[in-house]
Amino acid sequence: MGRLQHHHRSRSASSYARSSDTANTDHDVGSVAADTAVDCPFGHVDGLTRAELRESAYEIFFMSCRAAGGGRLNYFPAGESGGDGSPTIGAGPRGGTGMSVVNSRVKRALGLKARRSSQPTTARSTMNASSTPGSPGRFMRAMSQPSAPGSPGKGRRPMTSAEIMRQQMRVTEQSDARLRKTLMRTLVGQVGRKAETIILPLELLRQLKLTDFADSGEHHQWQRRQLKLLEAGLIVHPCLPLDRLNATVLRFREVMQAADWALCKTSDAMQALCNAVHALAWRSAPGRRPAGEACHWADGYPLNVLLYVSLLQGIFDLREDTVVLDEVDELLELMKRTWTTLGIYKMLHNVCFAWVLFQQYVVTGQVEPDLAGAALAVLTEVAADAKQENRDPVYIRVLSSILDAIHDWSEKRLLDYHEMYRKGNYAAGAVAMESALSLALATSKIIADNTTSTGTESEGGGGVGSFAGDLVDYYVRCSMRSAFTKILESGLGQGDNPTIDGDNDASEILTRLAGDTEQLALSERDSFSPVLRRWHPFPGAVAVATLHSCFGVVLKQYLGKATCLTNELVRVLHAAGRLEKALVQMMVEDVADSDDGGKSLVREVAPYDVESLVVGFLRTWIEERLRIGKECLLRAKETESWIPRSKNEPYAQSAVELVGVAKATVDEFFGIPVSARDDMVQDLADGMGAIFQEYISFLGSCGSRQSYLPSLPPLTRCNQDSRIIKLWKRAATPCRVPMSSPRGRLCEAQGMASGGQNPRPSTSRGTQRLYVRLNTLHFLLSHIHALDKALSFFSRGRCTSPSATSRLFVPPSHFDRARAAAQTAIGHVAEVAAYRLIFLDSHHSFYDGLYAGGVTDARIRPALRTLKQNLSLLLSVLVDRAQPVAVREVMKASFQAFLVVLLAGGNDRSFTKEDHGMVEEDFRSLKRAFCTRGEGLVTEEVVDGEAEAAESVIALMGQTAEQLVEELSIACELCGVGSSGQRMPMPATTWRWSRTDPNTILRVLCHRDDEVASHYLKRTFQLPKKR
Repeated sequence: MGRLQHHHRSRSASSYARSSDTANTDHDVGSVAADTAVDCPFGHVDGLTRAELRESAYEIFFMSCRAAGGGRLNYFPAGESGGDGSPTIGAGPRGGTGMSVVNSRVKRALGLKARRSSQPTTARSTMNASSTPGSPGRFMRAMSQPSAPGSPGKGRRPMTSAEIMRQQMRVTEQSDARLRKTLMRTLVGQVGRKAETIILPLELLRQLKLTDFADSGEHHQWQRRQLKLLEAGLIVHPCLPLDRLNATVLRFREVMQAADWALCKTSDAMQALCNAVHALAWRSAPGRRPAGEACHWADGYPLNVLLYVSLLQGIFDLREDTVVLDEVDELLELMKRTWTTLGIYKMLHNVCFAWVLFQQYVVTGQVEPDLAGAALAVLTEVAADAKQENRDPVYIRVLSSILDAIHDWSEKRLLDYHEMYRKGNYAAGAVAMESALSLALATSKIIADNTTSTGTESEGGGGVGSFAGDLVDYYVRCSMRSAFTKILESGLGQGDNPTIDGDNDASEILTRLAGDTEQLALSERDSFSPVLRRWHPFPGAVAVATLHSCFGVVLKQYLGKATCLTNELVRVLHAAGRLEKALVQMMVEDVADSDDGGKSLVREVAPYDVESLVVGFLRTWIEERLRIGKECLLRAKETESWIPRSKNEPYAQSAVELVGVAKATVDEFFGIPVSARDDMVQDLADGMGAIFQEYISFLGSCGSRQSYLPSLPPLTRCNQDSRIIKLWKRAATPCRVPMSSPRGRLCEAQGMASGGQNPRPSTSRGTQRLYVRLNTLHFLLSHIHALDKALSFFSRGRCTSPSATSRLFVPPSHFDRARAAAQTAIGHVAEVAAYRLIFLDSHHSFYDGLYAGGVTDARIRPALRTLKQNLSLLLSVLVDRAQPVAVREVMKASFQAFLVVLLAGGNDRSFTKEDHGMVEEDFRSLKRAFCTRGEGLVTEEVVDGEAEAAESVIALMGQTAEQLVEELSIACELCGVGSSGQRMPMPATTWRWSRTDPNTILRVLCHRDDEVASHYLKRTFQLPKKR
């Protein structure tokens, strides 16, 4: 994939002649380039620069390797030692044997090619490492090493792993010497001490003095770095949770804030620092090993990841930053020794390694596809790791950060890959685009697998509907839209939201746009489609379909402003026709080899509308007819009085006028001699349907049943009169006015005026107007159905003239919403009319009269006579189709009124257990009224079903007060209202009366004229007596 570049690792004395200042400058330039290309997903550590993190990472690396075994670090190829060919890591003789690795296992696994065959060597004096622009750094300080003892007379010797790593990490010999000196002192007499038990910054602060540095400035900067590293690892980013106000933390900060403190081992400041650092580093989490068995000073996130990433970045050749060193195997093996100190493990290493390879690919300008391929290879292992259960939270954070960063970077370029990769050579751009697409698909797949429990198809499926295929489809469409928009903006000379208006030479622009669009499609077919076909069966066809759609939008905008045919319009239509022909041909060629022939994509492409402008005039005509219909609707809202013209037309005149306009519109529409299309038929149907729905909403705006329900009086308990008072009331009963309610005289007058036994209907004018609304809704519903059949039949081209017989076989589908709205409005208006009839028009016989003053003297017979008269009037006013719903709603309202009388009758009503029989008989009479007077409109099964709730409440009235109290307790416990041993709260009123409702049982007790009930209500709920 990339050009093989063989080179030697030998460094000449003159190749490292640059100064340290130049090195730092070049490194900063590389850092800026990296930050511009892709941001680090791990954040940063306050107070530590990237160079300081890199130097600290090297110190940890060197400590981990030296603590693992004495002597110089060397690499022994198996070929020289008689092994099996696999590299081994060890601490060999001081001179070392050098390295001759040209077949790296890691590079083979990652698809990276060996770049040279010579052995790396080290110069006797100074060495230089330069890199191309964009690298993390292009220079390092001069470093010298004496030649190996085993090679006298030679100017070069093989480099050890430590020397390679020191050069890669840009560490000076002075810093390396100080590090060796410190570790030598620290490990004296502690051969078996583990690296993870050494707090390296503290040891360096203890062992090194001002005299070990060139000047006080260098010493101060070095000292600040060590303290900042300790602060970051122990306090700012600790591995274990830490209270920032802990005394040890405060003591550590006091030492750091000291202006100047002694450096000797015995100073108080050093002792305080040692105590604080050891107390913080040797902590342990609750439930784990006791304190003192594990040291944590550099394994907190993100410090540990930033340090480890700094180490991993050392695998890239400083002279050619797109090259991975052939010694990568042993370097990675040595880095592995830092895992215990940094808290790194295999899964976390894989994630960081993938990020480093990807970052280097981006930083170097995406010129080496092998780096992207290597990142993809590591992401394959990451995908397998991510599926494991019980993952560490830190791993999840690192994984999510890296995946999001790679995915966002890749997708940003893929959403506009024509702009990103069209510069220069299209072939090179296609290769870079393929790398970005591979990265986007790999990260998207891992993200999807970790956010959903169901599996998805493999990204290599390469089919429409697969995971990779859907993403490629999305990227192609977005990029083609973006590219088309840029072409259009270039032609118009505008910025955002380009439009074709009268100020532009619209015809010339569209003609030129058609040619540019065809060229864009050809470029896509030749350059990018061959790459995309790896994941999608016909990417070129998707691109063509997108361009076809984009140009169609602009063309439609242009045609919408045309008022008549002109030569310019003809040229535009011809250019559009040629473009469409070319695009369709490309699409056919691209989908020829697909399984389904690209049928789904072909169906997506709507041909351009280049027919006669008569179709446009027809659309204008539709809009005008709809405007007439809206005027009719507005006039109905302003003038409709809901008074029918005659008994033969018992519906609103506005509905007759509106239906007449709709029928005339449909007849004239199909009489126009043009080929009407289904989309135009739907436009007409949508407009008419909207008018119908608005008119239906106007018909249904008649209030709600709640406005007619009486307000429930407060709950009270019945008075318990003495026996003398009861005897006196019983003796005085014949002298009492028959109706004791405030409206008693009104009821009596109505009874006398109607001849006593045959009262007049009590239906008010307002209720009768609601009946007219019901008739109007049914009238409108029937005509909507007829219009729907006509539109459905003629839009299919099955006939050219109306035929009532053939229309019956066409399923209507255009006015489904209007029909549904009409059905809903019918139920609502019928309910409101029923509640108005029962609770307002018949209040004197139902709510105000029934059982007022006593059951015996206020039975339901007068109310039934009034109800029958009202039902007779209802049946005479409503059309046949409206009668069943209306009678059923009156029945439901009557049952509701009966229950309100029993459960919320106020001070005028009280019941005893002996009244149960009369109440039950009255309710049976009420049910019979609907079975007989309903003229068969309501079946007995429906009546029985609606009466179940009322009958269950009436059954409660037949129980004793003690039984009711027990029923109330059980119901409260079942509903969770109260529990044993606690005071029972007042049950809430739900208006859903039933035997199991606590509030219903409570109301039966409140109306029970019984001493037990009265005492229970007083004791439990402190209810007052009735006044």
